[in-house]
Amino acid sequence: MEKMALHKTSSDGAGRGPEVARLTVRDLASQAGVSPMTVSRVLNKRPDVAPGTRERVEHIIAQSGFVPARAASARREGRHGLVDLVVPALDTAYSLEIARGVEAALEPTGFRLVLSCTHSSSRDLARQERMWLAKLSQGRTDGAILVLYAEQSRRLGELRRRHIPFVVVDPVGDLGPDVPSVGATNWAGARAATEYLLSLGHSRVAFIGGPLQQLCAAERLSGYRSALDAASVPEVPELVRPGNFMDDMGYKQTLALMELADPPTAIFAGSDSQALGAYAALRELAKRVPEDVSVVGFDDTLLAPLVTPALTTVRQPLAEMGRFAVRDLLRLLDGKPLSSMRVQLATTLVIRSSCAPPGRGS
Repeated sequence: MEKMALHKTSSDGAGRGPEVARLTVRDLASQAGVSPMTVSRVLNKRPDVAPGTRERVEHIIAQSGFVPARAASARREGRHGLVDLVVPALDTAYSLEIARGVEAALEPTGFRLVLSCTHSSSRDLARQERMWLAKLSQGRTDGAILVLYAEQSRRLGELRRRHIPFVVVDPVGDLGPDVPSVGATNWAGARAATEYLLSLGHSRVAFIGGPLQQLCAAERLSGYRSALDAASVPEVPELVRPGNFMDDMGYKQTLALMELADPPTAIFAGSDSQALGAYAALRELAKRVPEDVSVVGFDDTLLAPLVTPALTTVRQPLAEMGRFAVRDLLRLLDGKPLSSMRVQLATTLVIRSSCAPPGRGS
């Protein structure tokens, strides 16, 4: 178990000002009458703690006025105790999952999360850029975690100029060897999804991708093509459609695909949102999933197992990516080197109910 220390400020009785008393998780556990592991679970907001026990431990911490050691140290070092999370938008499960992981990882550290939404997919990128830079110059932050819609090197350069440590989550391009980032194995995930559809007997597998200037979109398209090539299935250009990872594009491109003289029997969407857009289009055309058309998504957001039929998708560990970004950012704030500037977490195919062998509808 990782040892955490908490600090309490008190007077020394001689009027010489505050001194710091150190209290460990073991000390807290003794006061609460629980195990150190239980206290650690409460501090980390783990769900596997009885409500009464959680309330007792939290009451002891709150009444004593203790704060996590990292936050106490940050105050002594003149830090602000704030970490910025910058996301393009908050209307997607993708951004919310990353934010959930960042918030959970920051909770026990004493740092507070400041959430900024840049709406970087909008047309007025220049204005949004100016607003973000103005907010940065006016605010006080110790570090930043960035989820970028485009490369936006100006933002990275501004952070460097102000000596603000940062980590990029799911980088959209080659940021260079000196930019810390956390991503996922997009190529391997896309190849696994395509291989699964081919194994069911589908030979006309459509792909609805994302903006190819984004690294993850290019890797997913490459993984799709690699699976086709390995199975000696020729790529059909009309089955490869551009997208933007949003549901409206999944809907639009699915309608176009189903108008083909020889429509696909399976659709691999580059995101869960696009897969749900495909669901809507197929429902409008009176096509059943998976009897008429199989559908696979990418991300495994919270909605994937809740739709009907439950969506087969590639699990991208979004919340875990947020937690790893916090881990690396905290190391940078402590002046410690990173073991790797680029972290890639594994993707896995989650098989549910949205796929079947072709021809079931007939």
